[in-house]
Amino acid sequence: MARAGSARGRKHSPLSHDDVAAAARCAAARRRVISMSYSANSAHLGSSLGVVEILDAVLAVSDLRPATASAADRDRVILSKGHAAMAYYAALEQYGLVAPSLLDAYLQNGTPLWGHVGLTEAVPAIDATSGSLGHGLSLAAGFSLGHRLRGGDHRVFCILSDGECDEGSTWEAALFAGARKLSSLTAIVDYNHIQSLAPTKEVMDLEPFGAKWRSFGFETIELDGHDWAALVAALERPGRGRPRVILAHTVKGKGVARIENTVASHYKPALAADLELA
Repeated sequence: MARAGSARGRKHSPLSHDDVAAAARCAAARRRVISMSYSANSAHLGSSLGVVEILDAVLAVSDLRPATASAADRDRVILSKGHAAMAYYAALEQYGLVAPSLLDAYLQNGTPLWGHVGLTEAVPAIDATSGSLGHGLSLAAGFSLGHRLRGGDHRVFCILSDGECDEGSTWEAALFAGARKLSSLTAIVDYNHIQSLAPTKEVMDLEPFGAKWRSFGFETIELDGHDWAALVAALERPGRGRPRVILAHTVKGKGVARIENTVASHYKPALAADLELA
């Protein structure tokens, strides 16, 4: 299948297109997130649980694998919502891109894995330090333009939170990407409708969200952000010569009923009882 933004197209691992295998990876990633949050008393449990399928789907369609992680000419993945670090570490683990022992030591003294994603030689698959919201899309646009200037066909994926779309820097990057028709760039917004302190609609209503992205020159797709097959299909849709955004509707805290769709899930860590779900 030809890749969006790719002139030649590349082959993927058969595993990446197996729904059963994907469901198993996502379940394992959620268990890992809950375990990490409980062991480290770490916040951002809800933000991490809600983005699991998105991260797995992005890794599934990318060429980011252990053999390519240190290569300059590969796809790039920017987790702009860096506070969902636990989910990203757990997803990378499923693809053999981070040592399980590093996740066991999450937030412990001497660990390279912190509560927000940071560049570290221990995990070459991590492409950017993030967590200060509103900067990831600019980085992704830069990667995309760099690929074009070097004549490459590699893709760039940027996962944003809906809350960080309050940031003017996000829209500045969107304006740039649309104007330059950066077709290798795909932004995925984790649209859970809840920010750190209140529902998104109360803080800064984003609607009509899709129309805004379209006006900036993006091909816009809306879908269920927990539907792995739909995510993969959207990510692999042939390119149309412009950047793409996927507005992925998700449930914050997905998988732990007591915190699903709650503002409190942003800061509260996992409890011992949650480990039974894991």
